[in-house]
Amino acid sequence: MAFEVDGAEYSSPTRKLTRFFLSSRDRWKAKYHNAKAANKRLSNQVRAVERSRERWKQQVDQQKRRLAELEAELQKTADATA
Repeated sequence: MAFEVDGAEYSSPTRKLTRFFLSSRDRWKAKYHNAKAANKRLSNQVRAVERSRERWKQQVDQQKRRLAELEAELQKTADATA
């Protein structure tokens, strides 16, 4: 008992084919769902790293300004005592 669906000929019983196609679809959906979740997790991680990097850059800039102020103050003190 062979039958044809969309140009493909199948000789297995319909009940077996149905079970196979359903499980195949479910596996594909699970694979897609896992890939989508991994993509979202990695995107969130990238955003977190970018925010962290930006905060560190701001802190470095702030510390550089503070260092420049202190060096200028030290230079003034050294010039005044000399």
